[in-house]
Amino acid sequence: MINFTNVIQRLTILVMVTISISSMAQQQEMQFFRPDDRTGLNVFETTKTDTIPFNKMKVKVGGNFEMSFQGLRDQNTALPLTQTGYNGNVNSLEPLSNGFALPMANLNVDAQLDDGIRMNITLYLASRHHEDTWVKGGYIQFDKMLFMHSDLVNNIMKSITIKVGQFDVDYGDQHFQRSDGGNTIYNPFIENYMMDEFATEIGSEIYFHTSCGFFMMAGMTNGELDPTVLAPTKTDSLTGKSNIYDPAFHGKIGFDKQLSSDFRFRITASGYEVQSANSNTLFGGDRTGSHYFSVMSNQNIANGTTLSSANDYNPFSGRYNPGFSEQVNTFMGNIFLKFKGLQFFGSYEMAEGRTITETTDRNALQYSADLIYRFGPDGKENFWIGARFNSLTATPYGFTNNVKIDREAASIGWFMTKNVMLKGEYVIQKYYNYPDENILNGGKFEGFMVEASVGF
Repeated sequence: MINFTNVIQRLTILVMVTISISSMAQQQEMQFFRPDDRTGLNVFETTKTDTIPFNKMKVKVGGNFEMSFQGLRDQNTALPLTQTGYNGNVNSLEPLSNGFALPMANLNVDAQLDDGIRMNITLYLASRHHEDTWVKGGYIQFDKMLFMHSDLVNNIMKSITIKVGQFDVDYGDQHFQRSDGGNTIYNPFIENYMMDEFATEIGSEIYFHTSCGFFMMAGMTNGELDPTVLAPTKTDSLTGKSNIYDPAFHGKIGFDKQLSSDFRFRITASGYEVQSANSNTLFGGDRTGSHYFSVMSNQNIANGTTLSSANDYNPFSGRYNPGFSEQVNTFMGNIFLKFKGLQFFGSYEMAEGRTITETTDRNALQYSADLIYRFGPDGKENFWIGARFNSLTATPYGFTNNVKIDREAASIGWFMTKNVMLKGEYVIQKYYNYPDENILNGGKFEGFMVEASVGF
């Protein structure tokens, strides 16, 4: 039995220590920057608002930390199945109990190098998928180019933002509200969408902003999370030729404006395409892992691999990766509405692609709707309640039919300070149309999650 007194004492100590660290951290104000705390909520692409004067080079060291308590249970109706190399029924689900999941933490380093020039480096200090430190990526962002000593360039840069490096690909809007390892402070729910569109790739993005709210973005990347300089050795089954590593292209067009003191309206359309890649990971580029631990997992398979834990062999439990590693063509439309404390975020996505061994494309269709109501004394909106519906229909690799997955979630949360957040969620996820011999046949998981999160 869990000793809740000890749990509460440890959480209290953790919060107090983190608040102390946050207050002592370098609270340097950055230009054209999304804060890592509550003030970064509902911030998408950084704007051209220039309100912070540049005096000298500044460095801000911050971080994110989360700790969650899980109370999920799962079930399935898959037929018992034995498999060569594994012991026992590989379709049996790992028994679950209530308990703390592995905490995750990020380290964020931002530097204001010059007027209108900012750099970011983010590290995953610990996560479910990679329990040691990994560099997420780093980029430099230009909102001014005063070093060019050109009035023409200065005027152009009043509407232009240029980002160069390895960064989150700006495909769709959902990646601005997802949980990213220890950084869960932007997400009113515990987990991301079932088909999680997130990858860091090397490349550049150019944004064009207008004062009336319209904006456009064009980007080009290497199409890879893990770059390579080795010559291709595989043959594309579709073309019959040696694989090539084409660049990936993505773009976005949208409108985002505070139409009145109470009402904000944002709508965007974005797309991403790559025709040939070494191993594209747009739908599987997260190096941190799901925040639903060990659901729909089998310990027998885990024991038969070089990884000893189901956390390791199935780090993305509860998600769906279509596996479009060779070719990807995808489109997403998003709408965001906020009237006083009531906000709605909707997403509709159509994706198609294939692996290098396939000769035809497979499809995936995902849509979701989040409804959040934020409230609190004096209009602070430091409390919220929310509901999410997320549905996915797709053809997995090797399947001839579509499968369907639905998730319903309800959340409640509290920003104790702008740096410290506590939230709870109840979730139900169901799997449909999986074959009898598949572990997800008749699959379902349900239960509660509680998470504490810090960002500074």
